Amino acid sequence: MTDSIYIGLRTVEWKDNSTVMIDQTKLPNELVYVKYTNYLDVANAIRNLVVRGAPAIGVSGAFGLALAALQSTATIKEQLISDLEKAKKILSETRPTAVNLMWGLEQIMIVAKKSIGSVTEIKESIIQTAKQMAEDDIKINMKMGKNGSVLFDNNDTIMTHCNAGSLATVAYGTALGVIRATKDSGKSIKVIATETRPVQQGSRLTAFELHHDGIDVSLIPDTAVGYTMANKLITKVIVGADRILRTGHVYNKIGTYQVALMAKQHGIPFYVAAPLSTFDMKSNPQDVIIEQRKGTEVTQIGDKKTAPDGIKVINPAFDITPPELISGIITEAGVAKPPFEESIKKLFQAKK
Repeated sequence: MTDSIYIGLRTVEWKDNSTVMIDQTKLPNELVYVKYTNYLDVANAIRNLVVRGAPAIGVSGAFGLALAALQSTATIKEQLISDLEKAKKILSETRPTAVNLMWGLEQIMIVAKKSIGSVTEIKESIIQTAKQMAEDDIKINMKMGKNGSVLFDNNDTIMTHCNAGSLATVAYGTALGVIRATKDSGKSIKVIATETRPVQQGSRLTAFELHHDGIDVSLIPDTAVGYTMANKLITKVIVGADRILRTGHVYNKIGTYQVALMAKQHGIPFYVAAPLSTFDMKSNPQDVIIEQRKGTEVTQIGDKKTAPDGIKVINPAFDITPPELISGIITEAGVAKPPFEESIKKLFQAKK
């Protein structure tokens, strides 16, 4: 196991015409970087959780299209666009619920179609756009952290579910970015992290990040959420999001809904932190596809079998938290409060 990992190091970045990622399937035991020069390998990395977290996936998708542009042998713009569309389709199908992926791909396609000049010049525009998206992600997360830190008080104990930290973004984090900013503002805080079965992003990643940062963190099994709330061990909850609708419906890691329900029952404020790129202003709840993942994530841990062969498995990656359970949605443009359809619309108007 690596003795220390500087969390400021980037989860995903562009180096020497390649995409470099931290392989999150190896954490917390090893810090391993993987390098890709083929967009198909980036697609597999997204699908297999080498990189995960909505903002990180969005930038990774953009880098994947940049690699597709470099791979293309097109000599005219129309052929390059055709090659990019094929790559976009493959990349977009890797994780259907997280809206940042499609957002990142669309941003690259817009630049590709609007760019003028030679094919070489268009490719360079695509690469520069993807690199700028990565830089913007860090700035957005830090602004989000500052906006959210005012909602948390000295001596708060904050629960978080799944991983919405540096490892879910290019750097700094969304929900954990708010926690980092709260600590940096001089407030004393503690964190309780859920293990987040079945892939254990809470125990493997969130607890790892917070412990490294010197933030007081305790880990609990997912089944202890009600216990900690009933015994007044936490004062607030904050989570990230993979998609947020204009209505305030939040799609996040499976288990978020039950955390929000219990928080409501116990009168505990429940906050969501996500950039505006995570918002889906067009879809309705019935339109959103919930990703179903392979059963072995549930029936085994690593290579060790923990359930009998031949059983059926239901393994959704995400669930939906309705707006009536949410106290506020923290973004880089401000904090949306109920009624969400109105306040979210104002955030987008303010951005313009």
